[in-house]
Amino acid sequence: MRVAAIDCGTNSIRLLVADITPDPETGIDRLVDLDRRLEIVRLGQGVDRTGRLAPEALARTFDACKRYADRIAELGAERIRFVATSASRDADNRGEFVAGVRDLLGVEPEVVTGDEEARLSFAGATRELAGHGLARPYLVVDIGGGSTEFVVGADKPDRAVSVDMGCVRLTERFLHDDPPTADEVAEASAEVDRQLDKAALTVPLDQAHTLVGLAGTVTTLAAMALDLPAYEPDRIHHARIPANDIHAVTERLLTMNHDERRAMPFMHPGRVDVIGAGSLILDRILRRVGGHLAINEVVVSEHDILDGIAWSCAE
Repeated sequence: MRVAAIDCGTNSIRLLVADITPDPETGIDRLVDLDRRLEIVRLGQGVDRTGRLAPEALARTFDACKRYADRIAELGAERIRFVATSASRDADNRGEFVAGVRDLLGVEPEVVTGDEEARLSFAGATRELAGHGLARPYLVVDIGGGSTEFVVGADKPDRAVSVDMGCVRLTERFLHDDPPTADEVAEASAEVDRQLDKAALTVPLDQAHTLVGLAGTVTTLAAMALDLPAYEPDRIHHARIPANDIHAVTERLLTMNHDERRAMPFMHPGRVDVIGAGSLILDRILRRVGGHLAINEVVVSEHDILDGIAWSCAE
């Protein structure tokens, strides 16, 4: 079966076209990528302040949808699923967004709940972790632009929660200077800690044995910690980054200015202004779980909610 999955978040919109086919050796179904791409459209621009999707943000997103529709048609996907997350959940005018996507792609975009977003992320990230010698249960953390999802489970999700804490939202609320001031970082850190307290009311953060980190913030931090000369997905996928390395790159990022961050060879241009906030979120998560458990690293996954959406197309 050939499927197309689209994940539209606060900061980016991503496409995966893949074949679901049995592995020739094991007979177990696997995803075989045909095309995987990302565009930074910043759909959530200003949503935290205005409660509405900005016209220019909608225009950028619809332009990307047109390109994705052409690619999906070219590859002949049999099933398409479009999942929208935090920004469109929060917006008063999300009906305009839904109608535009429907017209361009011929499918109804699903504005999923935070819990469903978390479960899709867990499925995408953990389906292939068996055999890597990682202790279960997992704590899967998906740091997005507007929200962060936490899921604890072994073979399947046991508890999940989404909180309003993402790299775009945190930047817009707290990190106004470039680089941010010490007071701004302190206020942002306190907000992350408050959101972690909120998440812990639903998800037992202190009961997991392996932390799995997903999405562009985490993969970019991995590239930085590994000192890669360019963004190399094969080296980043399933890399195990020590907590101390994450603390070090976070401290460094929060003292760098825009031009210094942009000059990094692995940095996507759309992440330059929000990577500091994203790194602060992962930094505080590691400090939190490291305080309860022997979790002293993050296992980085290039596979995430996008893969979970693709798998769901076959269900």
